Amino acid sequence: MTPRYFHLHLVSDSTGETLINVARAAAAQYKHTHAIEHIHSLVRTAAQVEKIVRELEQAPGIVLYTLVDPELAEQLQTGCRALGVPYVSVLEPVLTLFQSYLGTRSAGRVGAQHVLNADYFRRIDALNYSMGHDDGQLVDEIEEADVVLVGVSRSSKTPTSIYLANRGVKTANVPLVLGSPIPPGLLQAKHPLVVGLIASPDRIVQVRQHRVLTLKSDEQTDNYVDRAAVTEEIAWSRKLCARQGWPVIDVTRRSIEETAAAVLALLGARR
Repeated sequence: MTPRYFHLHLVSDSTGETLINVARAAAAQYKHTHAIEHIHSLVRTAAQVEKIVRELEQAPGIVLYTLVDPELAEQLQTGCRALGVPYVSVLEPVLTLFQSYLGTRSAGRVGAQHVLNADYFRRIDALNYSMGHDDGQLVDEIEEADVVLVGVSRSSKTPTSIYLANRGVKTANVPLVLGSPIPPGLLQAKHPLVVGLIASPDRIVQVRQHRVLTLKSDEQTDNYVDRAAVTEEIAWSRKLCARQGWPVIDVTRRSIEETAAAVLALLGARR
């Protein structure tokens, strides 16, 4: 089928992360349609809303918004109705439910989820830790981690570590290299949850080949991208994890978000 494109306007008085996540989750359910995203973030004045309405006139489509200020929300709704453009407040049904259950109105604070509180600084601390303990760095400090990801090269350890850190989880990652000794600190770690990441040989080879081409490097092009050698690496890493009692996650068909969710589930079960 020929892909169908449509305009999707995301209007937020904050960073727009909530809208983007909701919109993309919904759009992903429509296989042959593709959204052309127009992201309008930090919208806090009538002039900004007026500009958005003018853009809607040029590129009409679906409008999703999160505007705490009722006057700005009404202005946007009025503009959408005049243009015959469909719109919906993503948070309004949720806030109505909360209000009904809690018996109190919302505070109406713009960007309330982004305040500089203890949770925010915990995430920053986790990010700093994860950046400093990437790819086997500072293994002697591994006991401070909440999670340690291990796996062969190109098994998504680093991006998963950063994603987990953004959720406030101190995450280190250590590469497993066939023929090289395992750091004693890793084998003796008691506090962190150690999780092995594996993937199919075909997937690992594909990612490694892309990396070699991207870096235009001649290094490691023999065993590094040889399917038989990669198969041996993965089998060895799987056996190591089994021997140590470390849970294993197959990331072959998982996104970074799905892998991180699986790690968080393991961490929650352990706690």
